[in-house]
Amino acid sequence: QVQLVESGGGLVQAGGSLRLSCAASGRTFSSYFMGWFRQVSGKEREFVAAISWSGGGRYYADFVKGRFIISRDNAENTVYLQMNSLKPEDTAAYYCAATTRVTDAIRNRSMYGYWGQGTQVTVSS
Repeated sequence: QVQLVESGGGLVQAGGSLRLSCAASGRTFSSYFMGWFRQVSGKEREFVAAISWSGGGRYYADFVKGRFIISRDNAENTVYLQMNSLKPEDTAAYYCAATTRVTDAIRNRSMYGYWGQGTQVTVSS
């Protein structure tokens, strides 16, 4: 099993940047396919980005392409989400997720078996 702890959320003005971190416990972090999702209260949790085990594969939701960058440091057991050019509509709780069972549905939250507690990102206009 793996435990995930997100950090780095906060309040930022539109056009600003934030870097989210997700620290994972355990010694097998490199065996986990990692993802970031976000959720607005009252709405479903939606896919933001995902990264493969070595970082060679990166996948993004259309609404963050060109603005967000996902990366990972397997030596530090951490996955990151660099968020640039933030918009008020990016306001949400951001969740880190992990899985060892990868299918074609990498954008589907049901593929991920492990979740962090979330970190709030608020973008003011």
